Amino acid sequence: MTTLLANRSTRRRGIVFVVLLVATLVMMGLSSSPAIRELQSGLGFALRPIQGALSSVASGVSSVTAAISDIDHLRTDNAALRAENARLQNENAVAQEAKRENDLLTGLLQLQSGFDHKTTAAAVIGHDSSEFTRSITIDKGTGAGIAVGDSVIASGGALAGRVTVAGPNSATVVLLTDASSTVIGQMVSTAATGEVVGQLGGVLVMNQVDAAERITLGDEVVTAGIQLPNGIRSPFPKGLIIGQVIDSRRDANDVVQVAYLQPTADLERLEYVLVITDYEGGLPPVDQQPVDCSATNGTLPVGEQPCYTARPTSAPTPRPASTPPASPVPSTKP
Repeated sequence: MTTLLANRSTRRRGIVFVVLLVATLVMMGLSSSPAIRELQSGLGFALRPIQGALSSVASGVSSVTAAISDIDHLRTDNAALRAENARLQNENAVAQEAKRENDLLTGLLQLQSGFDHKTTAAAVIGHDSSEFTRSITIDKGTGAGIAVGDSVIASGGALAGRVTVAGPNSATVVLLTDASSTVIGQMVSTAATGEVVGQLGGVLVMNQVDAAERITLGDEVVTAGIQLPNGIRSPFPKGLIIGQVIDSRRDANDVVQVAYLQPTADLERLEYVLVITDYEGGLPPVDQQPVDCSATNGTLPVGEQPCYTARPTSAPTPRPASTPPASPVPSTKP
């Protein structure tokens, strides 16, 4: 039974093959006939508009497909370019910030190398700009040789403030604009002095300026660095820039006048500072303060602090007692 089915399938295939071969030969023979050629030409001419329309549609579909593909590629390329642009912008911002910090540190290094005092560089790690105080926190403390009372300067050598609290690894600096800050300032042009007091608004007030002195707008004010007898010394070194005069006020009836100063240092944006660590100012320690020589009869044990001789003070000259005028003597002449 299986053999019979196989023979039938083989015969069917053979018949189909023969039919197709005959049809092919017939068509090849007819294609060379003039009538068939005319028919083919007529059909081609008749179907040419349809072919053109189909070709246009196919071309349009191909163009749309190509455009969609191009748009997809452009979208991908645009996203890649945006990501690359963002990366370059971030790298540029980092480079600009690094350059800015490098410029700041270079300026501080140049200032430190040309400064007359020993200094320690520190970074500002905290700002306190509340309603009552103006201070900063730096990342160096007693471990770096910083002590309470050390003067702090900003870039350009401008005075920024003074250390009030010193820990092992950090310190607090009260700025010039703090209401508790007072510095004896001196005007560069006239050498007039006065008390420079801080204000929370940012402008410094220079009080107690002699009314006879002329105050010029734009004049620079520096630390006076006054040194008094008996070991009393200004808490700040002499010649540190405080600010410039931006206004003044004078009352015709007062013997003093007031100047208003703009701080030279940008105290609200401090990032790096120098702390002067080798200046000893203010009152010396109690055991080093001079004593009156007369209290020890001019002799002191070895190792004692020096003594000074009190200046004599002139006693006021006593005024002569006023005597009432003599009463007239009655005449005895006859």
